[in-house]
Amino acid sequence: MIKLIRKSLGSLIVFFNWLFKPKQIKRTHDQQNQINEQVKGLSLYQFHGCPFCVKVRRQIHRLNLPISLRDVNQHQHYRTELLNQGGKVKVPCLRIEKDNNVQWLYESSDINQFLEKQFR
Repeated sequence: MIKLIRKSLGSLIVFFNWLFKPKQIKRTHDQQNQINEQVKGLSLYQFHGCPFCVKVRRQIHRLNLPISLRDVNQHQHYRTELLNQGGKVKVPCLRIEKDNNVQWLYESSDINQFLEKQFR
């Protein structure tokens, strides 16, 4: 019963997110290309209907960032990767790979703050 309620609420959250998408930042072509290069090392591990994941995806959309989304409910290998490398199956989690170093950032507010600081 709890799973059904959670799935229903998640679906509603996703629907309202779609209905009320935030405006994307506008950049010049060159600026956007530079951003696209900078985000190549970022991946968001998430559940589609998770409200905290929706919060981060809204920030990603607003900042116009082409970050790879990895749904750990739909793909077992993403779940395993998150557990083995990140240390726990908790979403949202941003995988930050830079200069052959990998950092795992949990908590939607921390992720959004990181994205805002890096890409605003």
